[in-house]
Amino acid sequence: MARLANYFVVVGYDLDNRVEGEGQGRILQRFPEKDWEDSPFPQGVELFCQPSGWQLVHERQPASFFVAVLTDINSERHYCACFTFWESLDNPQLKKNEAGEADEADEDLAVVQPAQVFAPKSLVLVSRLDYTEVFRNCLSLIYTVHVDGLSAQLETVIGNLLTCIIPIAGGSQIDETPVCSLDIVPQALACDWLLACLQPSPEEREESLRTITLGAGDRQVIQTPINDSLPVSGCSVAQLFRQLGIVNVLYLFCAALTEHKILFLSSSYQRLTDACRGLLAIMFPLKYSFTYVPILPGKLLEVLSTPTPFIIGVNSFFRSETQELLDVIIADLDGGTVTIPECVHISLLPEPLLQQTQTALSMALDPELEVADHAFPPHSVQPSALKIQDKEIRAVFLWLFAQLFHGYRWCLHIIRIHPEPVIRFHKAAFLGQRALTEDDFLTKVLDGMAFAGFVSERGPPYRATDLFDDLVANQVERIRQEEACPHKVMNHIKELAEQLFKNENPYPAVAMHKIQRPSDNGQNTSQIQTTFPALDEVGVQLFIDHAAARLKNAPPVVKAEIKSMVPSGPPLGDIVDRNSNVMANSARRLEVVRNCITYIFENKMLEAKKLMPAVLRALKGRTARVCLTQELNQHVLQNRAVLDDQQFDYIVRMMNCTLQDCSHMDEHGIAAALLPLITAFCRKLGAGITQFAYSCVQEHMVWTNMQFWEAMFYSDVQNHIKALYLETDGGDQQNNSVIVSSAPPQDGSGSRREVSALELAAEQNRLWLTLSKELQMERVQKEESTVFSQAIHYANRMSYLLLPLDTSKNRLLRSSGLGDVESVSNSYVTNSIAGSMAESYDTESGFEDAESSDVANSVVRFINRFVDKVCNESGVTNEHLKALHIMIPDIVQMHIETLDAVHRESKRLPPIQKPKLLRPTLLPGEELVMDGMRVHLIPDGREESTGQMGGPPLLPAEGAIFLTTYRLIFKGTPSDPLVGEQIVTRSFPIASLTKEKRISVTLSMDQFVQEGLQLRSCTFQLIKIAFDEEVASDLAEGFRKHLHKLRYPQHVQGTFAFTVGQSAKLVLEPKAKDKNQSLKTLSKNLVKTAKRTINRQYVTRKKYSPPSVENRSSFQSELDEDEISVSEEVDQGALTLSSTIRSSDRQTMSNVVERACCRDYQRLGLGTLSNSLTRSKNEPFRISTVNRMYTVCRSYPGLLIIPQSIPDTAIQRICRCYRQNRFPVVCWRHSRTKAVLLRSAGLHAKGVVSFFKSPNAPTAVPSQADSTSLEQEKYLQAIISSMPSYSESSGRNTLSGFTSTHMNTSESSDKLRQPKIGDLMKQVLGNKDDVPGTFSRGALGQKAKVCSLSQSKVSGKARTPSRGKWGSIRGSGRLSAYNPDVGTRLAGKESPQPNGGPSDPLFLRQQKAYLYIIGDKAQLKGGKQDSFQQWEVIPIEVCDVRQVKNSFKKLVKACVPSSPTSDPNMSFLRLLEDSEWMALLHRVLQVSVLVVELLDSGSSVMVSLEDGWDVTTQVVSLVQLLSDPYYRTFDGFRLLVEKEWLSFGHRFSHRGAQTLGSQSSGFTPIFLQFLDCVHQIHLQFPMEFEFSQYYLKFLAYHYVSNRFRTFLLDSDYDRIELGVLYEEKADRRNPQVCKSVWDYIDRLNKKTPIFYNYMYSPEDEEVLRPYTFVSNMKVWEFYLEETLSEGPSYDWELKGRQERVAEETAEKPDTSAPKSQRHIVWPCYDSLNRVMPDAITKLLQDMQNLEVELGQTSDKWKDTWDKIKTTQRTETKLESKASFSSSLLMSSNLSHQRRSHGVCLQEGSVRSSINLSLECEASATSTPVTGRQSTSTLYSQFQNTESENRSFEGILYKKGALLKPWKPRWFVLDKTKHQLRYYDSRQDKECKGVIDLADVESITVGTPALGAPKNVEEKAFFDLKTNKRVYNFCAQDGLNAQLWMDSVQSCLSDA
Repeated sequence: MARLANYFVVVGYDLDNRVEGEGQGRILQRFPEKDWEDSPFPQGVELFCQPSGWQLVHERQPASFFVAVLTDINSERHYCACFTFWESLDNPQLKKNEAGEADEADEDLAVVQPAQVFAPKSLVLVSRLDYTEVFRNCLSLIYTVHVDGLSAQLETVIGNLLTCIIPIAGGSQIDETPVCSLDIVPQALACDWLLACLQPSPEEREESLRTITLGAGDRQVIQTPINDSLPVSGCSVAQLFRQLGIVNVLYLFCAALTEHKILFLSSSYQRLTDACRGLLAIMFPLKYSFTYVPILPGKLLEVLSTPTPFIIGVNSFFRSETQELLDVIIADLDGGTVTIPECVHISLLPEPLLQQTQTALSMALDPELEVADHAFPPHSVQPSALKIQDKEIRAVFLWLFAQLFHGYRWCLHIIRIHPEPVIRFHKAAFLGQRALTEDDFLTKVLDGMAFAGFVSERGPPYRATDLFDDLVANQVERIRQEEACPHKVMNHIKELAEQLFKNENPYPAVAMHKIQRPSDNGQNTSQIQTTFPALDEVGVQLFIDHAAARLKNAPPVVKAEIKSMVPSGPPLGDIVDRNSNVMANSARRLEVVRNCITYIFENKMLEAKKLMPAVLRALKGRTARVCLTQELNQHVLQNRAVLDDQQFDYIVRMMNCTLQDCSHMDEHGIAAALLPLITAFCRKLGAGITQFAYSCVQEHMVWTNMQFWEAMFYSDVQNHIKALYLETDGGDQQNNSVIVSSAPPQDGSGSRREVSALELAAEQNRLWLTLSKELQMERVQKEESTVFSQAIHYANRMSYLLLPLDTSKNRLLRSSGLGDVESVSNSYVTNSIAGSMAESYDTESGFEDAESSDVANSVVRFINRFVDKVCNESGVTNEHLKALHIMIPDIVQMHIETLDAVHRESKRLPPIQKPKLLRPTLLPGEELVMDGMRVHLIPDGREESTGQMGGPPLLPAEGAIFLTTYRLIFKGTPSDPLVGEQIVTRSFPIASLTKEKRISVTLSMDQFVQEGLQLRSCTFQLIKIAFDEEVASDLAEGFRKHLHKLRYPQHVQGTFAFTVGQSAKLVLEPKAKDKNQSLKTLSKNLVKTAKRTINRQYVTRKKYSPPSVENRSSFQSELDEDEISVSEEVDQGALTLSSTIRSSDRQTMSNVVERACCRDYQRLGLGTLSNSLTRSKNEPFRISTVNRMYTVCRSYPGLLIIPQSIPDTAIQRICRCYRQNRFPVVCWRHSRTKAVLLRSAGLHAKGVVSFFKSPNAPTAVPSQADSTSLEQEKYLQAIISSMPSYSESSGRNTLSGFTSTHMNTSESSDKLRQPKIGDLMKQVLGNKDDVPGTFSRGALGQKAKVCSLSQSKVSGKARTPSRGKWGSIRGSGRLSAYNPDVGTRLAGKESPQPNGGPSDPLFLRQQKAYLYIIGDKAQLKGGKQDSFQQWEVIPIEVCDVRQVKNSFKKLVKACVPSSPTSDPNMSFLRLLEDSEWMALLHRVLQVSVLVVELLDSGSSVMVSLEDGWDVTTQVVSLVQLLSDPYYRTFDGFRLLVEKEWLSFGHRFSHRGAQTLGSQSSGFTPIFLQFLDCVHQIHLQFPMEFEFSQYYLKFLAYHYVSNRFRTFLLDSDYDRIELGVLYEEKADRRNPQVCKSVWDYIDRLNKKTPIFYNYMYSPEDEEVLRPYTFVSNMKVWEFYLEETLSEGPSYDWELKGRQERVAEETAEKPDTSAPKSQRHIVWPCYDSLNRVMPDAITKLLQDMQNLEVELGQTSDKWKDTWDKIKTTQRTETKLESKASFSSSLLMSSNLSHQRRSHGVCLQEGSVRSSINLSLECEASATSTPVTGRQSTSTLYSQFQNTESENRSFEGILYKKGALLKPWKPRWFVLDKTKHQLRYYDSRQDKECKGVIDLADVESITVGTPALGAPKNVEEKAFFDLKTNKRVYNFCAQDGLNAQLWMDSVQSCLSDA
């Protein structure tokens, strides 16, 4: 029973107290004045009466009513029903008030002085019950009595109201005494109305039994719910859905359950209360336990910024103040919207449930929806009445919770039964069995406060049950069967709704309310009403006291609460994981697991070993893991199972595998099942020392999870307590059986099943009250000691699993106590702890205690936390708890001592047999830095090796990682036993390492998380390794450090190319001595003088001084940034260089002359090196030595080609305008048009504007900048003047006058290839839209439409020959800003008139530039150009170095991904496109082709981009390669790279990040990009290159490998400084160590045709014009291929050594069965061109083998090939018809269209099909073009096999080295190449040696020496003296000798 109302309060406007101009409320009267003991008066009622604030108004407002909810400190809710009406205030009162508080007068009052003002007054009922309608009626009645002046007294009514007592639940009880009987009404107040109560009729009596009356002629029926645990909702839920809609309410529902903040907005207070009530009602059976304020007063709005979750309602009036709440979900009831902030993520219901719930809700709310489309809709599809609909919606949510929580009782652990049941919920098991571990929503709900309340309220097994308990216990099956059929679901929901409705309205028929409303004049009266009177407090109090006394005397009403055992419902069936396939649990797999375990225990180890991999795979499935625990259980006897070493090892591996796939929650209870086993299985290590399995399975996260231990503990305690009662109840067996049989058998069989713990507890609770005090105490003590003993047991168990075997290694609990435990690989896999585990772990004895105590402390802390938690929850006494805390450190200490003994013994075990570590073969001079460390090679994102694309899985592999001075090598064998005998090798040069990252790896075999490394290399290799457990972590760390030291040496001298052959020890501890010791044949004077000169010039300016070698690394960092150009300014008055060079230095100049570029300049006719007097003055260019000291430009070579007319002094001034002083120099000249190609850096920013200044601009004083600019113009003019076309045209500088014969006659050759230059220009300049621009030139005001620059691909046949008509190179409107004339000159493209007539001839006769400057768009802004100059600028956008760097990173990740992915956005082609690598190649090639066209059309080109050493070098090199066939030979390509890349200072060291100084700048593969471009051209013109694709790959690999010195350092200056530029070709000490990659290639090329391209047959046409579109390009194989059998194939010595080793092993007699001749080839394992060589290589090999067999001396492959080729040529000439014989392969006359055919014979790849339709030689040869030298003759000039350029030849005897005989050789004197070459014989095509005539000092008559040929006259001997040595020769006779001497002499004088 409960009071209907606890307090009645009158609250009014406080006239005397106004805070800051705001009105306040004040309690005028309250009854009773003394608080009730059971419910204190809630504070702050006056705030809630007027939530928007107390204000006076000018008009009377209608009376209002709402219910606010206040929550007190004990979380009890008080319902405050507020009835507010308005009373007028008198003016006198106002005035008095204003006089009193003039300063605080309200403005409103001041304005309305004369008028009436109304103040609010509230009548408030405070109750613990929520009867909104009853409260409304009662307060209305009081108001009516007051307003209408009814006869009843207010005191009586209020007294009756406060003494009204009603039942809490159970319907309107019939047996209650009438509330208003005369006994409780004091006689003094008896009135007429009481007479009606004295003699009621029988019907009235029944009515009055559930009626209340307040004594004002009123009657009300109160219906109390049958079961008060179900919420009462009225219509509030239906109302909420109407306001917000289904989806919004579901969002709010999920948000409330997952503890988000929810705020309701509405302008109606009552609606806010209803909405909040509705939301709480649908959460049943969960109860909301956070802040709940349905109506929040405006003054308390700061509550909204509380950090805890809440449900709060606020008036819309305060909407603006809720806008800045960032994490609050706002539901606007009036607008029907729910706003969820971005930062809030609401977890929704799990999927099938969400859909079903929405369907059910829409069927309840809108039944018409389903039949809306029916042709004949049924007549009555109306939604139910609001009250019924409300219950239907609630029924849907009940049904939903039944589905969410079904089976929850099977996961309850009862840990105490007496004195009170203590129950815990096993969350992990519940989620695991429901297969919902991943579900966000349910996990959050189970973790929430509401669910904790649910467990404590509904957990007890013996209590009253309600609708929800019934639903979960008995209707689960029905729900499961019906969930697919919405109509059945709906029927079920309607049944539930009926029960809910009945609970709320037990007597729906009786709903009579007789309440008098105020009369109209009372409501609307405008005359001054009387104010609400002050009530007589004594009278009301009297009523209350009487009632209290009456209640005391009355007998207590005992309503028997019906308690019963709560049914558990059907157990959670094993729901198979929805995602895991059925295969995983197939019986066959379980069979394998069982068999394996049987074999192990029967000691059949070989059988077990075979099954092991299959078992480890099977253990991925859950049932297999459960099966394992069950099987192992059978082998445990009396808690012990002693095994031998191997058995122990296998069992531990299986346990580890099982545990590895368990999450840290252990939702399937696998770890729990293993826990007793790992403390049972053990092995004897020695006398009295036993090692248990737990010491080997500690590596798993589950052991560090506190929740796991708690769940385990509770489950064990439950079992023990159950056992306790089953024993004691031996006598009461009948009771037990009765209870059990009354519950229906759930497993379908009628047999008696085991009593569950909850059932047992329920029975004990039922009997509890019948026991005596002593018995009760005894039971409580027994339970408590059971829990205590379990706590001790668990303290032991936890110490077993948390203390590592080697306690000196603090491991599991290392990081922050626990939680995010960092797992470090310390898996002592049983006996591998043996000797190999290294004594390094034995710490010094002094430290050991400190270390281990640290481990001990963290373990003790962890166990203490556990014990505190579980003991407090399960009611262990304080004495026992203290005892536990004292015991725990002792337990841990004891365990540590036993572990130390075990650890010591375990180290003595013989190590496990692991695969033998294979040693890698090393290069000569390569040494091991660190010996092999056992590692596992983990598969990465490349799928070929993992067996996913077919074939066996080669990875993961087990082996060792070796660190040498040169490479990082993994060598091992695959883990898969099927391919265990293969060898897997993966390696890359250390210098190519680009990224190293630590990773954690889980190995499938041993199930430990290992630490590992992921190493990425720019040779497109990725090595992912996991260190084996035997590798100590400090070793792994040492490995990383060594690797880093080797990768970034202090100085370039630390790289392998320099240290090769020195001891590896030196490499690791670099001495800090002067690094000059190792300089070799450097002529030191040269650099010293240069330094002196430089210093002299720089000291004065102090701008920058070049560093000495010592401080070089610090200086390097200054130059590192690409953006900063160090401007090296030289004083004007500096000494001239000729005066600084002393005679002693002149000799070193000959070294400079030797450099490749000089030979090339001579070949191109760009200048010779004879002294200036004899130099012919008409040569346009000269070789200048201005930079011989590297003072003008540090990064240029010593000799440069500049125009004849420019003096050296001018150069010094010109170079200042250019970045890095890299001024324009000539690097190539077109043999036919004599146009030259120049290269330079971009201009300095200040230089750009002055360079393009209009010459007419008036300048007052000629500044230095101006004079420099003039020098520059002179320089460019000198270059233009050197062109023959310029001198020829002599004034006729028009395009028509310039059209050369070539342009008219070259149709036959160019038609198919040459795109129009205009088109090229357009492509290069980008494709903007057409921009019309006006160009003026003289009197012509011609408007030229600028051609649009499209990138449309022109098909090969459609291209018209370029006849000098130029397309526009205007790319964008921006161009005209700095170059108004370029468009006019180049827009000579025919623009047909609208009428189709001929285009205007005037327009075509525009001047064409002689020199085009390719410049950077970004640099050329703001300059103006004189329209009469003869040069023009083509602005292009160059790719920035950063762009290349980023692009390369992405390319590497695309080609070698680190992990496999199924994301379509991460596919290879998508990533390749994202990297933009191909687009960058396209851009470089495009510019190059444009330059080729310009040069070919007779204009010179100057490439002037960035700093002149990256893109410039790429473009210039490609242009030469495309234009000049010589560069497509071996010699030519080498020369091209040496000249353009090495001499002209491409910063190889800096771009390759080769040293510590350049580490920060990162790896930028500019040279690789160039090689890729060459590769693209090679693909399109496979017959034009003497070298193969392999040659390019070889260079790409070795330019980053640092094996050779060729690609080290940034310029010739640096190389001279280190003495590596002019060293001897091979080191005499170690002839195998090649310092130059070129020497190495030459050596290799003699041995094998690997670098040679058999399809090489150059065409007459010398210029190549490749297609440059991305669609024409292919991804280079270099990026994708890999050979796991031998590693990269670019170090050939390794191959030879490997083969020798293989032969040695093969020699051993093989007794096995005959071997098959078949060989399976795996694409990623075998080298395809080794296993399947191309036909020609194969034939050459066969010939050599045959010759060897026949005992003949085998020729070199090249001789054989050349012989065959020449014979084939003659054969072809004899044949008249076309033949398809193999000879055609070699014929050099394939037609021009061969690019389009599938000619693919490179590198012996598989595609060697040749499908060319060939014609015979006569018809195929194109007629040579008149007026133009045939290309073949041009080309053969430089081929030493032809005889055209042999000035003199014959046989000479040459004396060999010391003690060697004289040998006859065929000597050839070559004037063009300026050399004397010798061959073995006349037919020999392979030159055996070269004497460079530049080295020859004299030629004299000689004397016969020892061993000279006999019978030869004395005069036949002569000597040739070079600066290196003296050669002795002997001719046939004296005459012949004289001829030789004369010829050589004439050659020398010519030079």
